[in-house]
Amino acid sequence: MKVGVLIKQVPDTETRIRINANATGIATDGIKYVINPYDEYALEEALKLLDAKKATEVVVFTLGGGAAQADQRIRDGLARGAHRGVWLNDAAFEGSDPLTTARALAAVVKAEGIQLLLAGKQAIDDDSCAVSGMVAEVLGWASVMVISALEINGTAFKATRDVGKGIRQVVEGALPAVMSCDKALNTPRYASLPGIMKARTKPIAQKKAADVGLSAVGKAAALVTDANWGLPPDRPKGRMLKGEPDEVVRELVQALRSEAKVI
Repeated sequence: MKVGVLIKQVPDTETRIRINANATGIATDGIKYVINPYDEYALEEALKLLDAKKATEVVVFTLGGGAAQADQRIRDGLARGAHRGVWLNDAAFEGSDPLTTARALAAVVKAEGIQLLLAGKQAIDDDSCAVSGMVAEVLGWASVMVISALEINGTAFKATRDVGKGIRQVVEGALPAVMSCDKALNTPRYASLPGIMKARTKPIAQKKAADVGLSAVGKAAALVTDANWGLPPDRPKGRMLKGEPDEVVRELVQALRSEAKVI
């Protein structure tokens, strides 16, 4: 069974975010990128299937990004144990919305003969959780979103979803399938030094827009566009309450009621 993993490069959570001049996104110069944390759970689950000899190959897929960023994110996945990478690397993809992204990824996933495709439940940069479900729809595959446990037996799967209030939903079906992964699924491994060394020579196939068979990609095909981005307002300065304890308590309660409006 060939397992695919969708990974996305996102800004490191410690990166200082700035809005670009057109207010259509963030300014990308000087940003440190990492693998989307939820995608790390997807990668780990694929590697666990490989360790259990239920997967024969793990392939990571990503779309977009500059050569110095996305290439390294793929190498990160290869260093942890994935066999190959497929990188949709073309300036024409710039401005793609989730549906166009899903169509492009679906094309290369199908071409690679993937039987199980895993992804993170959402991306932490735009908080979107659309692409993996759209890939499943484009491919006509079964899909289970936000899984916390997975069992594979031949071409059959049983996936568990935590749906809130302690309730778990168990979904059974047959491969091929697309699943998005939650952090309860596993604990991602770190890359070992030998893994990092081996990753330098593992293959990464680069694909252009012409390779995915779509008539239009990027902004030309986007049904959704971003506009009017802005940073959240600055937090107001804190206020120190002074005085006798009973006076401080009364003032605090009054502030919580009339100013913060939380009681």
